[in-house]
Amino acid sequence: MAYSITTSSNAFRCYSETLRFASRQHHCGRVNPNPSSLLSFNSSPFLAQTLGASLLSVSRRNIPVRAKMAASEGSINGSNRMLVFVPPHPLIKHWISVLRNDQTPCPIFRNAIAELGRLLMYEASREWLPTVVGEIMSPMGAASVEFIDPREPIAVVPILRAGLALAEHASTVLPANKIYHLGISRDEKTLLPSVYLNKLPDEFPKNSRVFLVDPMLATGGTIIAAMGLLKERGLSVQQIKVICAVAAPPALSKLNEKYPGLHVYAGIIDPEVNEKGFIIPGLGDAGDRSFGT
Repeated sequence: MAYSITTSSNAFRCYSETLRFASRQHHCGRVNPNPSSLLSFNSSPFLAQTLGASLLSVSRRNIPVRAKMAASEGSINGSNRMLVFVPPHPLIKHWISVLRNDQTPCPIFRNAIAELGRLLMYEASREWLPTVVGEIMSPMGAASVEFIDPREPIAVVPILRAGLALAEHASTVLPANKIYHLGISRDEKTLLPSVYLNKLPDEFPKNSRVFLVDPMLATGGTIIAAMGLLKERGLSVQQIKVICAVAAPPALSKLNEKYPGLHVYAGIIDPEVNEKGFIIPGLGDAGDRSFGT
């Protein structure tokens, strides 16, 4: 999917376009083995990029969407722009579709959002986790091996309630991770966040890598509050990756302004947020649908 962004005062709207991918994509003369969709946000003006296609022009006075190949996330690390990755994996699209359906019952919804979270954390951890190499004996002889380095902590911070469901399968992807719960509610009238539970450490260990998990990035108030709490505890933007099921332009705009260089992994990006702070078309209330309340 390609996304363009229109500017009207401080509002941002995304329009979804279909991109047709050729059977072979090249960058610098070689095939990219791991194509991934990405949105790159500049401070001003905003740019939207998606990997795997050529320049796409759009109407309605929209900013053009430029598409290019990147061999890996490592080739764009260090950028001062916020990057939003939308992995074009068919299983991610499948689980998003299950979550979209208003007829999906609670147990299936919760399983679907957990599966989506597992896939997004797998994608986000690519080339980001520290490793150590060594040699062990297999049943057939000596073998060179590579393990995740247990000396450099990996943490998952789900924002309650729905973040619990999205992070439910984190331990199946991330070895030896710790989970710190963070409860943030949103006032239904003002849409302002309020922290009601904080189980974060006073300071994160040096070289920590933290996955901040919040299913819906809508108005941006909750994720901005959570990022602030993580920064207060010694984390840099480069030590944090945000995992979400659905993101919308208002939240992405605020994150870009306040935390350039942040990497966000989303299942999909929807075009707008309504006056009640819900993403349209979105998934509805992910917490209510996950826990049947």
